[in-house]
Amino acid sequence: MPLLLEAIRKQDFDGDLETIIADAGSEDQTLEIAKTFGCRVAPGGLPAKGRNEGAKIAQGDTFLFLDADNIYLPPDFLKSLLEDFGKRNLKVATFPIYPKGNRFDKIAYGLYNFWTWLTQKILPHATNSVLVKKEIHQKVGGFDEEITMAEDHFYARQAAKFGEFGFIKTKPVLTSCRRFEKDGRLITYSKYLIAALHMLFLGKITSNIYHYRFNQYSQNPKNEA
Repeated sequence: MPLLLEAIRKQDFDGDLETIIADAGSEDQTLEIAKTFGCRVAPGGLPAKGRNEGAKIAQGDTFLFLDADNIYLPPDFLKSLLEDFGKRNLKVATFPIYPKGNRFDKIAYGLYNFWTWLTQKILPHATNSVLVKKEIHQKVGGFDEEITMAEDHFYARQAAKFGEFGFIKTKPVLTSCRRFEKDGRLITYSKYLIAALHMLFLGKITSNIYHYRFNQYSQNPKNEA
């Protein structure tokens, strides 16, 4: 988290910016770090819960949901992202995510980014990061808190029913690969693929059938917390 907050603080962005962190009762230094960066804190839980709680106290008309695993944003990221968002008259969008990992990770994410770009008009995807207008978020009813995995994909598809969805090509945004390193790449990528097929043919995932956990990453090296 500190790396993401530092990247946000270094943005070449002149507009109003409010940073909110959803905290699910952490026992580490999350709250202290949040205060250091001047962040507001909302109650958390699973990702859908945390994002919804953050949105409830947000004062702006455009929301950018980011996972703490994102560890680097280019300095002009917010500026270029919002400019393209406005020029294309989008209401919900995502952008490419790149891993700070090995060659296999880069190939896997490259395929995902290409697929998301290719299918943006017919099958929206938005893993990890979503940019959306407040009015659309409210029309959707927020993230579905019954979903246990891939809630961001489902959210993007629901939001696209109320406004134009787009994939915005930005400079590399880096995300941590700690999940792959801890759980194993084959297992984790297989879960992602199976979950995508599940959503396509069976709908949203509301059980823990794929054993996709979140709380085992509460203790992490300082450079990836």
